[in-house]
Amino acid sequence: MRKGFALVSVLILLAVLMSFLTAYFFLTLTEIRTTSSSARQTTGFYAAEAGLNLRAEEIRQKFLGYNRPQGTSPQSNAPCQGTNQGSGDFACKTYTISGRTVRTYVREAEGNPHNITIPPGELYEYLEAQEYRYHLYSEAVGPDGRTEALLELVFKSRLVPMFQFAAFYNKDLEILPGPNMTLNGRVHTNKDLYLSSGNTLTIMGQVSTAGKLYRGRKDTNSCGGTVNIQRQAGDLAPLACGSGGTRKSYTQSEVAGWGGRIQVGVDPVTVPEPEELDPTPGKTYWDKADLRIGLDLSGPTPSVKAYRVSSGQTLVDPVSTATLFVCNAVGYTLGDFHNNREGKDIKMLEVDLGKVLDCIHNNRTAFGFALDDDTEGGLVFFLTVFGPNSSGINDYGVRVKGGASLISTVSGAPKPRGLTLVSDQAVYIQGDFNRDGPDWIPAAVLADSINILSNAWSRDTLSREPLSRRQASNTEVNAAFLAGTDTTGNQEGEGGRDRGAYNGGLENYPRFHEDWSGKTLTYRGSFVSLGKPRKVNGPWCGTGTGCGTAGRGIYNPPIRQWSFDSRFAQGQLPPLSPRFVYLRQERFLREFERR
Repeated sequence: MRKGFALVSVLILLAVLMSFLTAYFFLTLTEIRTTSSSARQTTGFYAAEAGLNLRAEEIRQKFLGYNRPQGTSPQSNAPCQGTNQGSGDFACKTYTISGRTVRTYVREAEGNPHNITIPPGELYEYLEAQEYRYHLYSEAVGPDGRTEALLELVFKSRLVPMFQFAAFYNKDLEILPGPNMTLNGRVHTNKDLYLSSGNTLTIMGQVSTAGKLYRGRKDTNSCGGTVNIQRQAGDLAPLACGSGGTRKSYTQSEVAGWGGRIQVGVDPVTVPEPEELDPTPGKTYWDKADLRIGLDLSGPTPSVKAYRVSSGQTLVDPVSTATLFVCNAVGYTLGDFHNNREGKDIKMLEVDLGKVLDCIHNNRTAFGFALDDDTEGGLVFFLTVFGPNSSGINDYGVRVKGGASLISTVSGAPKPRGLTLVSDQAVYIQGDFNRDGPDWIPAAVLADSINILSNAWSRDTLSREPLSRRQASNTEVNAAFLAGTDTTGNQEGEGGRDRGAYNGGLENYPRFHEDWSGKTLTYRGSFVSLGKPRKVNGPWCGTGTGCGTAGRGIYNPPIRQWSFDSRFAQGQLPPLSPRFVYLRQERFLREFERR
């Protein structure tokens, strides 16, 4: 009887244990399946998110060079299935990411574009911009054919004209003026920012850098002078050097006292490549220019020609060419001007802007446009040199003169809405340019490098005489500048620090060739630099007679009466002003219902 009871007890116990084991087995199996499913979904989520990022970057890149995304989105019902693929930049596109098939497509919001003022509290607050809004969809499908993640990103693509900054660099920006200097606008660089001074440097606008902020020099571990930056409250506060007059790096927390007026380590923005200035069909400025003039050195005899673009080809425009010569508006010189910094005799295209403007007004039919053309916000002239060395380091240049007033002298001629001069070569501005007053118009010069010759420059033989014979006179230039600038240490970032000679800094952005001692260069505009010059390589080597060809010296600096032209921040921008692009996320959704 006892044995029978014991047996029953054992059987019951075994049954209970078996039930526990079975429950444990199913629980473990469920957990494994749940973990596996969670892992698959996590992998699918990140794959779908990567697809969103890829398509968003493609949209951003489309905006460079004044393009915008084009095409049609797939229909909302069963997108990216069968023939429902859409077209162009909005079409379905498939990626393979982490073993997942990721399908993406784009839908444009209605009402694009919107002209906005960037709201207060954002990095580029109060700047004018064009804003485009998009919905981006991404679906990750696993190896078993099941959807693992379905995501939607709503984002804004903003295009911000760079000429709204006193200085905007896509490279290290160094500011080290000897005399007092005040910058009354914003300063931004996509790399590192170095601030120092021989006396006092004052910055009245917001300061932002995507790299590091240094109080001091890049070429040596030293720091001097006073650097004041305006705070949120409107007062000025100094940015101190390191101990013993050494260079000091500032973090964002260390500049919190400026109330957001100094931003360190911000996201870099996307800017056009310098190649956008090339005289090639498909490049923005060449394609959109109203007038294209080139000095042709490819044949046995140099000649100046006007060009047009047709069906993706550059062709000589014989009518415009002949008309410009009748107007005596263009010409060339071969080596008369010696650039002591480059150590070269310069072959120059010569353009008299005043005569060109008169010529256009008197011969509108020949040129095909009027002075008050507003297709791109005003007139765009492309000036270049075609020769064996056009694409590399060379001895070419473009000189513009007669530009003290950028309006026609012909009675009744309309006033241009603006003028942008573009060149892939070095540009030399001789004499006053776009003097302030009732004749002022929004103007810009975009070039490989920019040189200033004063009103006193009377003959090119001066370039071969000692610096003491090249006396400058007071000169005024009102135009935004975009040009290449040298790089200290020949390398951006930390790799170029404490190496090589100083690049001359923002204060030597325009290149000089005269003794400006005691004379004033009045400048109102904006300084933009996207990289190093591609056509000249003569380094900045200081002032006086210590450098330059045959010891003749290059220049002595002017009294710099420089300021940001605040009219650029009030909507009066030059035609085809270059823009940077950045994205701003508005909404991110996971596992949404398709509409």
